[in-house]
Amino acid sequence: MIVEFSLAVAAAVLLAYVLVCVLRLAIGPTVADRAVAVDTINTLMVAIMILVGAAFDLVVIMDVALVYALLSFVGTLYIARYLEEGYK
Repeated sequence: MIVEFSLAVAAAVLLAYVLVCVLRLAIGPTVADRAVAVDTINTLMVAIMILVGAAFDLVVIMDVALVYALLSFVGTLYIARYLEEGYK
């Protein structure tokens, strides 16, 4: 019971961080700030998925989190390339 409660508290804290990043995404003065906010949101969502998977003992959520992390990384690379070189 204590483990599930601590995982729920950790997920709630991470969700609060996601809301702060959404605020940065909305008011970010530059495109780079928005890109960093999106990358941070993706990382926090992966962490939340892993916590939920651990809390409910669901391995499939861990697999989904892994695939989501890999796709998020590729998306961040494309955003960085676009910001560095422009759209081609």
